[in-house]
Amino acid sequence: MADLSAFPITARWPAKNTDIIQLYSLPTPNGVKVSIALEELGLAYEPHLIDIGKNETWGPEFLSLNPNGKIPAIIDPDGPGGKPFGLWESGAILIYLAEKTGKLLPADPAARYETIQWVMFQMAAVGPMFGQLGFFHKFAGKDYEDKRPRDRYANESKRLLGVLEARLADRDWIMGDDYTIADIALLGWVRNLVGFYGAGELVDYAALTNVPAWLERGLARPAVQRGLDSPKRP
Repeated sequence: MADLSAFPITARWPAKNTDIIQLYSLPTPNGVKVSIALEELGLAYEPHLIDIGKNETWGPEFLSLNPNGKIPAIIDPDGPGGKPFGLWESGAILIYLAEKTGKLLPADPAARYETIQWVMFQMAAVGPMFGQLGFFHKFAGKDYEDKRPRDRYANESKRLLGVLEARLADRDWIMGDDYTIADIALLGWVRNLVGFYGAGELVDYAALTNVPAWLERGLARPAVQRGLDSPKRP
């Protein structure tokens, strides 16, 4: 059995099996990126539910693994050099898992960087914009009398969906015939925007054709459905 005692987070959330990947997460758009990838790759992992509603990411145990206090994070007992390895930031974890297994990321250098480019597009643009729209439309920001912030994020989210709509005009997946970590990075966010956030009308989602079809294909994947429910909520 691997020794994970050097990671203080394991004192708060003990590993039942220290020989498999430990996932510290919650089924949010960022969290499900990693659980979906783990399911798609067939990697054994142990999920630990981190309750952000109870500020569990700001405790010393979680911060010892991710000083930025955000989910998801992982510990791989068989990391580089065969040593236990902790990693945070969902985009970085996606690339790490893909490279670890040689799957979901093209081997061709040009296609590899193009895939990473779309992961960065999600990290830098889609996630922050959709998340802000969610705040101003569904959460505390919805009560703000001034709707200019909401409209600013709605317009930018609509523009970003247009980028995806154009990309998917002649392909099933972001990279064409092959489903990759680029799709995994984006699926949860588009699903949340029109589902949980209920912002479809604000971004004119009904006018799109390619993005909804892509989302439906993605959600039909069994590994995606399993990943969307991991770690299981109480």
